[in-house]
Amino acid sequence: MDSFHALVARQDGDRITASVETLGASDLPPGDVTIRVLYSSANFKDALALTPGGGVVRSYPVVPGIDLTGEVVESQSPDFGVGDLVLAHGYQIGTGHHGGYAEYARLPADQVVALGSLSPRDGAAIGTAGFTAAMSVQALMDWGITPESGSIVVTGASGGVGTVSVDLLAAAGYHVVASSGKEDAAQLLKELGAAEVIGRLPADPDAKPRPLAKARWAGAIDCVGGATLADVLSTIDYGGAVAASGLTGGPALHTTVMPFILRGVALLGMDSVLMPIARRRQLWALLGDSLRPRHLDAVTKDVDVKDVVDVLDQLRAGRFSGRAVVRVAGGF
Repeated sequence: MDSFHALVARQDGDRITASVETLGASDLPPGDVTIRVLYSSANFKDALALTPGGGVVRSYPVVPGIDLTGEVVESQSPDFGVGDLVLAHGYQIGTGHHGGYAEYARLPADQVVALGSLSPRDGAAIGTAGFTAAMSVQALMDWGITPESGSIVVTGASGGVGTVSVDLLAAAGYHVVASSGKEDAAQLLKELGAAEVIGRLPADPDAKPRPLAKARWAGAIDCVGGATLADVLSTIDYGGAVAASGLTGGPALHTTVMPFILRGVALLGMDSVLMPIARRRQLWALLGDSLRPRHLDAVTKDVDVKDVVDVLDQLRAGRFSGRAVVRVAGGF
């Protein structure tokens, strides 16, 4: 580990560039656990790390990759030993200190999760997006929304969070309506278990938003934000809830209090970045067991880390569907 390869993002004026560089052990941040990275994944947040004004990186240079799986090679923690297979995501990984797009990473032990029954590739295939999907599904269940409550709409359904959400909801017996602007994703969404596939919401993007519209959904997982989230909130049935995690449609939310005070609708914010490690480990245990996605292979594509910038460009432009597993070991 005297030297290793990493994809390093650097800021040059108003440009962000990313290229493969050689780093040394002294370039790794402080931490208890040193990991030989096997896989990472491509997320919208990683794309923002390479976007001028993206707002997610504290300072450059940085190694992107907000999640990673790999093998422990050094440990000062009693919780992890050399040879253990682990994963990590969230906190400042890939934004405040070097992340998964490098052959080695070093992290505090309280940011590391044992892979358990998941393989390193499956852990990366689920990754931050799949974890967020599981958080969202679990939040709706915890709110008391059952398959008998009615239909659940998933917006941005062809994306990383959306595809896994459709898969998990369908496996749990829900009637899933998948909303996506990508017509070519309809067949995949049906294979994942969507009972219906519809276009983007709102159906008429030029229509004036309504404070309340006809109730259509018992609940929703919103991966888009913006006008889509406003439309969904106005169409949730009494006592329903929306688990929201996306902002590809913009961070602004132009709505009213009407859904909340007249229908008792709940807006549940999904944040995987700062979730306490005990809850994080519990949910990952479920992802290896009862919440394990059924169709990971159908929604994932492999890419070498040296080629991941092109995938991130597609993600930023809204042209990428599903999940991209980033091959780090052997991917340079």
